[in-house]
Amino acid sequence: MKKRVMKRAVLVSLLSVCLSPSAFADTGDVAGTLKGGTLGLGAEVTIGLTSSINARAGFNALNYDGSKTESDIKYDYTLKLQSIPLLLDWHPFDESGFRLSSGAVINRNKVNATGAPQGTYTIGGTSYTAAQIATLSGDVTFNNVAPYAGIGWGNAVGPDSGLSIALDLGVVFQGTPNVSLAASGPIATDATFKTNLAKEITDLESNIKSLKYYPVISLGLAYKF
Repeated sequence: MKKRVMKRAVLVSLLSVCLSPSAFADTGDVAGTLKGGTLGLGAEVTIGLTSSINARAGFNALNYDGSKTESDIKYDYTLKLQSIPLLLDWHPFDESGFRLSSGAVINRNKVNATGAPQGTYTIGGTSYTAAQIATLSGDVTFNNVAPYAGIGWGNAVGPDSGLSIALDLGVVFQGTPNVSLAASGPIATDATFKTNLAKEITDLESNIKSLKYYPVISLGLAYKF
């Protein structure tokens, strides 16, 4: 409960800064950026708050298809990236593009997966036939609001800005992955199978726990209006 309240407080504070008329009181400079990277393809708006602090809000999205084997089961998956970063940038050095960034990301990243057809499936240490399982499907989700911390280069609303490069390196702390799995075959309602499926979910969550730290690398082109 405390974590949820803190996340909401961070989000409200950042939105208040970005949307408040006083946010334009010091510089009034606004820039738009087109970018691409590990969060997908997207765009963002940068607002100059002071000579050294900017606020940024953006939107990123991309779908990616692939396959991966976990616990001897091959999964065909679609990685669905969708996020809204709400960030503050601090430029500690005059006439330098270097910046420190922090804030929150409204995180809709998720993975949808389906087990590729195979003769048998080993789930929770027990083997099941393809006829028993039919289709094995699942998804992976993360915290809806995630803290962000990073560094970068480029000041989209700097005094010498027109067209400029924007580089970001950081981490989204999106929390421990939440895995769900379900079978569509006749074994789906069996109590023992449900227990084994729960074990399989626990194993999968352990295998992909490193995803709670999502790396951000992005490069963009900014233009100050």
